[in-house]
Amino acid sequence: MNAGEHDFLLIVDVQNDFCAGGALAVPGANEIVPIINRLMTFFPHTGLTQDWHPADHYSFASAHEEQDPFETIDLPYGAQTLWPDHCVQGSAGAEFHSDLNTTPAELVIRKGFRREIDSYSAFLENDHRTPTGLAGYLRERGFRQIYLAGLATDFCVRFSAEDARREGFRVTVIEDACRAIDLEGSLARARTAIADAGAVIVTASDLSA
Repeated sequence: MNAGEHDFLLIVDVQNDFCAGGALAVPGANEIVPIINRLMTFFPHTGLTQDWHPADHYSFASAHEEQDPFETIDLPYGAQTLWPDHCVQGSAGAEFHSDLNTTPAELVIRKGFRREIDSYSAFLENDHRTPTGLAGYLRERGFRQIYLAGLATDFCVRFSAEDARREGFRVTVIEDACRAIDLEGSLARARTAIADAGAVIVTASDLSA
């Protein structure tokens, strides 16, 4: 594959807390790091997203009495899965995986930094109204095709793919460069939602062939 000037590789949340030994480790997360590093060699333009929560973020189970991680509650913007404390601002868990090549990244989008609202998508927070600014950046730079890799397929990758399509970008999800949490069938639902949004699902080998 020879990615062009209108193609952008967006690497989602490859951070220590989502990798092996982290507070919210995604199974197999470490396996995608070398795949993503190889993918970067095909793309002249790449960016990163970074979960960046205050210590008392409302998506943390610890912020709610008598609630446990992975339970669901209703917040003003809708249903919210509660998580173990993770990716706290300035913590080691919020840092990118040490083996991830961050040097080529032209942009880092931090998300989830507002205490009252979670942010799965790289484009919009979970109220589906508050923008991160990524769509405007990509349009101003002239990008048309977004390729997604990272963590986790069924949450931040999925919602980024859906919102990128709503913003009018062509979207490709590189499935073997992602890993899923898979809560009660969330991976299967994510695959369906990604396809229904009009995004394409491929493997890294499809791009390098």
